Amino acid sequence: MIIRWTQLIAGRSRSDEGLVLRARLVRVVLVILAGLSATAAGCQRPAQAADTRTLRVAAAADLKVALADIVAAFQRQNPDVKVEVTYGSSGNFYSQLSSRAPFDLFLSADLDYPRRLIEQGLATPNSEFSYAVGGLVLWVRKASPIPVDKLGIEALLDHSVRRIAIANPRHAPYGRAAEAALKKLGVYENVKDKLVYGENIIQTAQFVESGAADIGLISHSLATAAPLRDEGRSWEVPADSYPALEQGGVILSWAQDRQTAEALRNFILGGSGKEILHRYGFRSSGE
Repeated sequence: MIIRWTQLIAGRSRSDEGLVLRARLVRVVLVILAGLSATAAGCQRPAQAADTRTLRVAAAADLKVALADIVAAFQRQNPDVKVEVTYGSSGNFYSQLSSRAPFDLFLSADLDYPRRLIEQGLATPNSEFSYAVGGLVLWVRKASPIPVDKLGIEALLDHSVRRIAIANPRHAPYGRAAEAALKKLGVYENVKDKLVYGENIIQTAQFVESGAADIGLISHSLATAAPLRDEGRSWEVPADSYPALEQGGVILSWAQDRQTAEALRNFILGGSGKEILHRYGFRSSGE
């Protein structure tokens, strides 16, 4: 139809009536072409949206800074992937994932929770992986009079200490490690009444940073990253005083894009991912 109209327009008319007809036909053709362009553009939008893949990650709170760098590096190599990360305590995530919370990948602060999910049939055995070993430090604000770097664990017995922050041992692996270290190093009975519990290791660090607690046992990864790196002083808790914080993950059985989840897992375990984890104080298994 458009071709016929164009031919009519191209033809010469010797009458005013022909000129009017030609003008009307031009307007009709322009309207039709505009409609076709809009339709084509509308058809392209869903295709463009479909090209972006979203990966949903549930991650242990101690990964807050390191994983942000890892995700940024991964997305530079995979610009069509959007990674959405939620941080929290591993135990709380385990409870949510047991009810099939909408995540694709779980990065736990231990290996126990991922293995439980496998036992429940919520993740496949071949998806389990260990990505790092975490560490504990005793941390105080720079303005604190407590010489934590000189006293070590004895700093908890300082007369100025009224509240000691640790993550909740009921659902946070770092909380269980902190409690074990306090017992192994012989100070638990003297300080147990001063303990205040963070929902996760990030909240535990915030307790000390804000002054709600005088001192705290937090992850090495948070203590070595901004802003805590510049705002406080720390003492590294001996690794043999608590069970190894071997951290691992799984891909959930209901992952919407398993291939992309595997790609991020492989990136974390690869050279770039390991380099970033080491930068924030994580060790590799066996180190």
